[in-house]
Amino acid sequence: MKELTKAEEELMQILWKLGKGFVNDILDELKNPKPAYNTVSTIVRILEKKGFVDHTAYGKSHEYFPIVSKKEYTKSYFGHFMKNYFGNSYREMVSFFTNDNNLNLLELEELKQAMAEEIIRKKIENDE
Repeated sequence: MKELTKAEEELMQILWKLGKGFVNDILDELKNPKPAYNTVSTIVRILEKKGFVDHTAYGKSHEYFPIVSKKEYTKSYFGHFMKNYFGNSYREMVSFFTNDNNLNLLELEELKQAMAEEIIRKKIENDE
């Protein structure tokens, strides 16, 4: 799956949130200063060519909707991120973030709890 540019991802975030929408609906969700209508329309058509969105035509108007889910894109993007920055090692990634001074004790405890819950869930799945 292709990675999105910053502008493309911003529009996809809006379409994932809305579920579907016309270019004006997307424009309404953008922060000021808003790009021109034609700029948004061009980016949406690029997203369509990349296979991220499709449309329903109503005469000359087009209502766009995502055909790649946010979860699918996140999984693909994160996979590339893991490969490029952590050599596909979750241990390296966790080590990086836990050694980062920006994590406080509460955040570390929350990570520990989330991992413990996932371990229990996987054990239950394996027993079934």
